[in-house]
Amino acid sequence: MAGGKETPRQKMIGMMYLVLTALLALNVSKQILDAFVAIEENIQKANIAQIERGDKFKSDVEEELTTTPKNAENAAKREKLQKILGQMDQVNKMSDKLLKSIDAIKLEILEKSGEAVKEYKKDDENTILWEKASVCKPIRMNLMAVQAKDQYDIPMHEIVGEDIKTPTGKGKQLWADFNKFRADLVSTVGSYKEGGKTYTITPKAINTYKSNADLVKQVTDMVKKSNVNHMEDDQALSDLYINLTKPERVKVHDMDGIHWIGATFDHSPLVAAVASLTSMQQDVLSARAYALAHLKSKVSTGEYSFNKIVGLAYGPQIANTGDEVELKVMMAAFDSDNQPEVTGPGAITIEGGQGTLKTKVAGGAEMVLSGTVSIKNKSGIKKTENWTHTIKIMKPQGTVSLPELNVLYKGYNNIVEGVASGYDQTILNGNGVSLTKSGNQYIGRVSGAGRTATISISGKNSVTNKTVPLGTFTFRVMNLPPPSLFFGATEDGGKASKAETRLFARYSDSPLKAEFSVQSWELNVAGAPRPAKGTGNTLNADGISLMKQAKPGSTISFMTQVKGPDGILRKKSGVFTI
Repeated sequence: MAGGKETPRQKMIGMMYLVLTALLALNVSKQILDAFVAIEENIQKANIAQIERGDKFKSDVEEELTTTPKNAENAAKREKLQKILGQMDQVNKMSDKLLKSIDAIKLEILEKSGEAVKEYKKDDENTILWEKASVCKPIRMNLMAVQAKDQYDIPMHEIVGEDIKTPTGKGKQLWADFNKFRADLVSTVGSYKEGGKTYTITPKAINTYKSNADLVKQVTDMVKKSNVNHMEDDQALSDLYINLTKPERVKVHDMDGIHWIGATFDHSPLVAAVASLTSMQQDVLSARAYALAHLKSKVSTGEYSFNKIVGLAYGPQIANTGDEVELKVMMAAFDSDNQPEVTGPGAITIEGGQGTLKTKVAGGAEMVLSGTVSIKNKSGIKKTENWTHTIKIMKPQGTVSLPELNVLYKGYNNIVEGVASGYDQTILNGNGVSLTKSGNQYIGRVSGAGRTATISISGKNSVTNKTVPLGTFTFRVMNLPPPSLFFGATEDGGKASKAETRLFARYSDSPLKAEFSVQSWELNVAGAPRPAKGTGNTLNADGISLMKQAKPGSTISFMTQVKGPDGILRKKSGVFTI
């Protein structure tokens, strides 16, 4: 009865039901386990291909060293080959160490699961171990012979431990070793001496990122900030690091913060755990092959007829606005059967080992074109170089002058323009006038006491760095002309309002932009007994009172002192009708 006391028999039946339910929930079908075996077998075969690929890169360099004569002419080449082989040996040493440590974990979890891992029999379907490990070659296994394929307690306990967020088992050391291999491999490939320069990189640990794009950005920034050979190694170092990077913390079934080791090996059946370890060995072997391929690409082994690749762009360096320019973009040395890839602005065609780029010239002083040129070696690794080409832009134009109006005003910012036609740079020099560059113009300030000043113009070709004098021009030096007096908006001689209170001094019809200020004034109104006086440009109380006495149609007059940018005080009068 519900809520009643259970008999011992009922308790036993209930317990058996719970155990059976748990067993059914944890049971992994034979088909799934066999699928793990098949996956692991395919990974092992792929690993063998990566091993042979990496070995071939190293043997090519060894053969090149063997066949290169030991003489003074080839001394530099032999030295570089030996240096590359030294880096390759370091890559093999660190790869072999990590591969063997992963093999040791495989053997341990198999043995503790009761499997026979003492005897090797090649191609025996009843034997787990087929071939012993050798340099950079993991143990060849046959997981179909594993009896406890669904055993998960031991892999979980040995690799993860008790907490999937904080692994304490073999996986903790495996994670540290894997990340150390990543750092050491990148450092080995990117740190060396060449051409009197020392290149180094000490990779930092990057295992937290929001997305793959974020990972790429972090790694790219790290490499670019390092003292590496950016021209040759940037892409390879970034690729190696990214391909060996795994997120340290992942989300599993709505649970955040799970360590990658915990997520990978938590309750993982024995054969699945071994398959995951074999997959990590594939990461190591793929990185090894890539690193060896990149190192091999630095020396000539028949793969190229050259071992240095330089991007080259050539074409006109001076052009006029609106002109169509044609550039030739190519590798400094190229294979006519291996066409490069060229990127850049405009239309690009590829033929005969070079790219031809056509684009329209824009405005401005110069136009900088840039892009990339790439070529693949026989290993399939793409080599990319940046290219840039600067075009100096000329603006076709003519000049009309009025010699009689060649004037420079004292105390004023005279605007001066000069054009040296046929040259991309115009240079002005003054005698009796100081010239200061301001955008595309100059500001001329009279600096001498003479009645004349001269300005010389020269043209400079920035490509040849040659400067040619083109002429000297004489200018008369004069004071600024006097301004007109305004009462409000009314100019001298016009009809003004009695309500107006302010005086202004300015040019009414002149291109000059000189500013004048009214310093003092004296107001006379027809019929008034005496004038009103004041300072500044605004009427005071006396002036306003006097303005009120002016009758319609009568005249008023001002005598003022105004000051211009040249500092001269000028007397200026004005008459207005009310």
